Amino acid sequence: MKQKLFRLLADLRFSIFILLLISFCSIAGTVIEQDQSIETYKINYPLTNPVFGVLSWDYILKFGLDHIYKTWWFLGLIFLFGLSLVLCSFLQQLPSLKIARRCQFFRKTEQFYRLKISTILNKFSFNKVVSRIKKKQYSIFQQKNILYCYKGLIGRIAPIIVHFSMILILLGTIFGSLFGFKAQEIVPKTENFHIQNILNTGPLTIIPKTSARVNDFWITYTKKKTISQFYSDISILNRDGNETDRKTIYVNYPLIYKGIYYYQTDWNLIGLRFQNSNNQIIEYPLINILNNQGKVWLTWISDDQTLNSGNIVIIDNLEGYCSIYNERGKFIGNIELNETMKISQPITLLEIISSTGLQIKTDPGIPMIYSGFFFLMISTLISYITYSQIWIIQKNQKIFIGGNTNRAVFEFELEFFKICKKK
Repeated sequence: MKQKLFRLLADLRFSIFILLLISFCSIAGTVIEQDQSIETYKINYPLTNPVFGVLSWDYILKFGLDHIYKTWWFLGLIFLFGLSLVLCSFLQQLPSLKIARRCQFFRKTEQFYRLKISTILNKFSFNKVVSRIKKKQYSIFQQKNILYCYKGLIGRIAPIIVHFSMILILLGTIFGSLFGFKAQEIVPKTENFHIQNILNTGPLTIIPKTSARVNDFWITYTKKKTISQFYSDISILNRDGNETDRKTIYVNYPLIYKGIYYYQTDWNLIGLRFQNSNNQIIEYPLINILNNQGKVWLTWISDDQTLNSGNIVIIDNLEGYCSIYNERGKFIGNIELNETMKISQPITLLEIISSTGLQIKTDPGIPMIYSGFFFLMISTLISYITYSQIWIIQKNQKIFIGGNTNRAVFEFELEFFKICKKK
């Protein structure tokens, strides 16, 4: 009973069926937004007008379609697929490799007629044939007047390496799903931060108690005044607050510290710091609004304590200046860093307070996944090695010779012809 079950799980058709199910679930996870709030699903998948007539937010939450890749049934499918690959390797691939290594001598001349290519050599030197086969780098096994030769046995290992690499990829996926996490932090320049705003996490994840500091943040612009790149200078701190690592990160160039990746993802402006005529330093918070051209921030600088009159300050970049308008929307002028402008009273722009958006994540399964793809590429190269076999029987001054190959049939026929030619 166990053998029948194992044979069923190791069957190629069963593996393809499970792989198709995993692919279908992955497509569903791509179409349906993952790890969003309940309100997002209620808006996009209402009960009154379900998508495709059946897909509403209550079914999405009930069956875990909002986090497909972490559900027990998706992990179960991956486990079944991995188990199928393991059983197939041990029950089919490894035995076939052992069979390929055996000396499969032909005892009867009738066996040659079942080969793809065979011939009979009359009055031909047996030693000459053996010498030519040896020059073609075949492994030769002989019992009196019977020979069995093969080469390219390593090509038969390719399917086993494919299975091994796919198992590694699946294990890395499961491992990352169970132990990985992703967080998003918006940190003002010069401030320390801890990993707190967790977006998603695995059931066995332990959030590291790592602290860091954003030393600086800046943006470079193109000649057309569009953003070229974001930069954040980040320091990793130990428990005593001392710096243990430091790096300037930008988009797709993260800081990696003990398996934790710090990515540059976003930015924001949070305030303006001015100095008035009385040498008082005043900070004004910025409010972010969106227009057709991108982000714009503004604040209100009042002339008195009633806040009824004043001026509007608008900024849309980090190039070191902002624009000032009166309460009627009339443009007054631009003020740059360390520049003084008189509105109702002289004010000096001291600093534009910015913050950087960091995505912090860890995926302990990544080394396994990368290793799996590496072995998959190796197996692709190995699979091009041709596995060829040649059988010989010498009988009554006749040499029966035949061969077989799993690919590159034309090249094998040329090689076979060179072995059999008289001159």
